[in-house]
Amino acid sequence: MNLKQELHALNDKLDKFRRKLAAAEQRGDQAIVMQFKREIAAVTKKIASLKGQQSRQLNKQGGEIKNLPFNRALTKAEQADMGKLKKSVKGLVVVHPMTALGREMGITQVTGFAKAKF
Repeated sequence: MNLKQELHALNDKLDKFRRKLAAAEQRGDQAIVMQFKREIAAVTKKIASLKGQQSRQLNKQGGEIKNLPFNRALTKAEQADMGKLKKSVKGLVVVHPMTALGREMGITQVTGFAKAKF
């Protein structure tokens, strides 16, 4: 299971625990309330850990891409025919500003990164 799927599953589990906690509080069952509070704390800690790991991966990937010797913003025509562009430029990596990687790198335009000038 990759990080994104695991994070999604943990968020679902956290939501379920919170609903069960609310029901237990409404019933006044203190033993169950304490159990769910401990489980919520454990799942929250695991989620924070996974988000940190995901952030480190994005930083590493962004650093590798930024270290490529050549980059430039792509024109609208190039963006429209991305398949042709990728076939003509070996090792081209395109980063969109609205993706997680693009936000992490702080780019504002669709940008292509490659080893050679294109």
